[in-house]
Amino acid sequence: METNSVPPSPSPAHSPTATRASDVTVTDPALVRRAVKAAALGNAMEWFDFGVYSYIAVTLGKVFFPSGNPTAQLLSTFGAFAAAFLVRPLGGMVFGPLGDRIGRQKVLALTMIMMAAGTFAIGLIPSYGSIGVGAPLLLLAARLVQGFSTGGEYAGASTFIAEYAPDRRRGFLGSWLEFGTLAGYIGGAGLVTVMTALLSTDDLTSWGWRIPFLIAGPMGIIGLYLRLRLEETPAFAAEVEKAEANRPKVPLREMVTGQWKALLLCMGLVLVFNVTDYMLLSYMPSYLTSELKYDETHGLLVVLGVMALMMIVQPFAGALTDRIGRRPVIAAGCAGFLLLSVPALLLIRQGSLVAVALGMAALGLLLVCFTAAMPSALPALFPTRVRYGSLSIGFNVSVSLFGGTTPLVVTALVGATGDLMMPAYYMMAAAVIGGFAVWRMTESAGRPLPGSAPSVEPR
Repeated sequence: METNSVPPSPSPAHSPTATRASDVTVTDPALVRRAVKAAALGNAMEWFDFGVYSYIAVTLGKVFFPSGNPTAQLLSTFGAFAAAFLVRPLGGMVFGPLGDRIGRQKVLALTMIMMAAGTFAIGLIPSYGSIGVGAPLLLLAARLVQGFSTGGEYAGASTFIAEYAPDRRRGFLGSWLEFGTLAGYIGGAGLVTVMTALLSTDDLTSWGWRIPFLIAGPMGIIGLYLRLRLEETPAFAAEVEKAEANRPKVPLREMVTGQWKALLLCMGLVLVFNVTDYMLLSYMPSYLTSELKYDETHGLLVVLGVMALMMIVQPFAGALTDRIGRRPVIAAGCAGFLLLSVPALLLIRQGSLVAVALGMAALGLLLVCFTAAMPSALPALFPTRVRYGSLSIGFNVSVSLFGGTTPLVVTALVGATGDLMMPAYYMMAAAVIGGFAVWRMTESAGRPLPGSAPSVEPR
């Protein structure tokens, strides 16, 4: 993207998309919408894979990890799921600084290619019965490719939207990133639900499980096309202009040691956001089936319904963060999880369809406090010069240690203790840490991003 502070005479094919006057950036609404769509689609694709993987975890356990123990199969499947999160910080350390060096748009196009390739590859892997131990090893390799690529995805997408958005609407526009998350998850989980209902167990195990993963190929091509059509954000263009033609490379150490306070806040906020997110959207479908022996189809439909409810509320909650601030909304989510996790899980354990739906809906609406506020709150923790890199590192370290491991850790805790309330206790602990982080953070609603000029809509 260009501004009038970038060297003059743009070509007709690259007309200015924002202007700078008196140190104010005036955005182009049409291009802001395009940027939001392109960023959200990548997030949708990432979570399409998560939805498929979580909802088909039991089947994947049979295909790749044969065992007489269903719990061991599920643990092995979630182990491969969690392994992808171990390499996410490495991806963040590569793609984040690269995004601050060569631009957000180029890196987001690259992560899109890698995500699609990794997901598509899973659909082509032979079963354990065909090639033995090579099957789970290939599954692990594909998951590692996915994890490495997603290390640059969320931080880049949220940075991209935040730097395009006018200051007074950053919360609303950023909330569409998580709208894409929910849409992708519903798409993946919904497809598995339909297949589970229509296919026999044998058909699903032998070939049906491959279909959702193979769909990632065409989705990736569409997403790549949309991202390649975008131009750079006004904030990044201004940074390039300040450095003229020789943009200095920011050392990785500066992105960490120079931003350590913001990084700690980022990790605390991401912890509560992702522990609760993965608990509800990734772990609960298997918890309902494996631990509570709940009817599989009904359990899947309940979770899908909750996600649809979250999608409806999401943009309104995002607009609310612009009106009253990010901190009150995030704080309300932390307080809600601290006070209501146990009652909600007791409702879910009661077992009736109404009780399960009410308990899950309560957790889903609390989660919206995070999904609506975080895409705009997290980029505002860091200055433009290191935003992509520092956010990628803080976000992915926290997700790797706490978020992506949630299904594995909670499954292991339930197995070791026999206490089916462990999911509630885990969410409550996360809420305490998140509450401390939101207490220490500075309000960013309606204010320019650090290191960037004020951004406004045209009159």
